[in-house]
Amino acid sequence: MTKTPPSYRRVIQRFSRLRALVVGDFIADEFIYGRIDRVSREAPVLILGYSATEVVPGGAGNAASNAAALGARVTAVGLVGRDSVGTRLLRALRPTDVRGIVTASGYVTPVKTRILAGGVHSAKQQVVRIDRAGGPLTPAAVRRFESRLARALPRADLVIVSDYGGGLITADGWRRVLAASGARPPIVLVDSRYGLTGFDGMTACTPNESEVEALLGVRIGDDRDVLERAGRTLLQRLGCGAVLITRGSRGMALFEPDRPTDHIPIVGSDEVADVTGAGDTVIATFALALAAGASFRDAARLANHAGGIVVMKRGTATVTAAELLSAVSKERRTFRSARKEPA
Repeated sequence: MTKTPPSYRRVIQRFSRLRALVVGDFIADEFIYGRIDRVSREAPVLILGYSATEVVPGGAGNAASNAAALGARVTAVGLVGRDSVGTRLLRALRPTDVRGIVTASGYVTPVKTRILAGGVHSAKQQVVRIDRAGGPLTPAAVRRFESRLARALPRADLVIVSDYGGGLITADGWRRVLAASGARPPIVLVDSRYGLTGFDGMTACTPNESEVEALLGVRIGDDRDVLERAGRTLLQRLGCGAVLITRGSRGMALFEPDRPTDHIPIVGSDEVADVTGAGDTVIATFALALAAGASFRDAARLANHAGGIVVMKRGTATVTAAELLSAVSKERRTFRSARKEPA
């Protein structure tokens, strides 16, 4: 007998029982807020009066924060420097368990600094971003990182691999860790900026459309035929259960073997406030939903709702289980109401 899939409500309620392991490149997202005072006489640029600085988890840290906000018990494994930014990043990751994050002398914590400007009565807008790469990576730091990851894997219900290209987690390193741990976690979701095809044993992945285009050397745009070929090609190359391609305002496309492609439109308004880190929200929700017993299709729809919520927030943000449940309940009420309307 085929089991009835759990409802969205039951799936979301199960998040709090899950042990999530988030591994990869932990980045400090620094936001510097300023008030526009005047135009400089030295150059045609704005002079900002400083207001505040905020540091929030970015990269793998944002995926971890989203999983924690959704209710899961989260363990993080990664690397930060023995510097002030690394200290602030570890503090910002609470309540995530950060004992798996290696603090290495000589390593510089990667930072993405966004400067936002606005007036007294206007929302602050990003005017420039400054990226400071992490590093250097030493063999000793990588060994410590892989050792902690191998120890953490057997205890996880799901694993999110978040590879932002920092060089810490690679396909070869992932294979070494799997061999050392002797564990194959039940759910493995991979988000890799440049090395997606090298990771073994993944359950699914959530690349965005531009990453797929760069990986396969194609241009998708509005061409559904190109999208279809790209999704099927990735499924074959990766040998995974599903590929969920996020497409911005075009929604998502879910590919599964031997099933028709599921084109999922965006929910809510397309007048977004900020797309920063939305992909981390999607992968965290997708992974938790799968581990909680949802099908790929139901998990993708929950992830779509979570993404729709987070892009309406400023900066690197998270979605809570209560917000997600409210959004799903609202959609179901609207759907039932529409069905009752006379033709």
